[in-house]
Amino acid sequence: MHSTDTEALGPDEQRVLLDLAWESIRHGLAHGTAARVDPLDYPPALQRPGAGFVTLHRGGALRGCIGHLEAIQPLVADIADNAFAAAFRDPRFPPLSEDELEDLELEISVLTPARPMQFTDEADLLRQLEPGRDGLILEDRGRRGTFLPSVWESLPEPALFLAHLKQKAGLPAGHWSDTLRVSRYRTQAFGG
Repeated sequence: MHSTDTEALGPDEQRVLLDLAWESIRHGLAHGTAARVDPLDYPPALQRPGAGFVTLHRGGALRGCIGHLEAIQPLVADIADNAFAAAFRDPRFPPLSEDELEDLELEISVLTPARPMQFTDEADLLRQLEPGRDGLILEDRGRRGTFLPSVWESLPEPALFLAHLKQKAGLPAGHWSDTLRVSRYRTQAFGG
């Protein structure tokens, strides 16, 4: 994470967010809603507006991933809401069941603000990408998709990463137009 974008969270703040995410999932199992938080009960760094994703894995396979690309609420509230949504509202999966909790792995990615990229063509864009570091938001023709930096682990080649991102956005893998917009962001990711 670039310190100029946002200050990195320390181990104690990370632990607070991880505990909160787990609490929100357990609250969802018991009550059908995300845990409600009062931001004033948390450290100042977690009270500030922040954007994050919560990713769930079970047996090494994706089990849910929901988040926000822009800071719309305090970071603690964002993580509580996204943990619940990843467990129960990701349209790709059925709602999480109690018996899945034991094998569940959770990762939080806190995002820096996205910055638009300037490029002349696809080759120029591909040259600018930093595998393993860049999260991308791709937008064109009313469609939008994002990949977190962790996706580079399964798609390490920039051309392949970009092609799959286009498909995720509902565009053909070979799509290109003068109206295509791409923004990049970084994340601080941690799990537990």
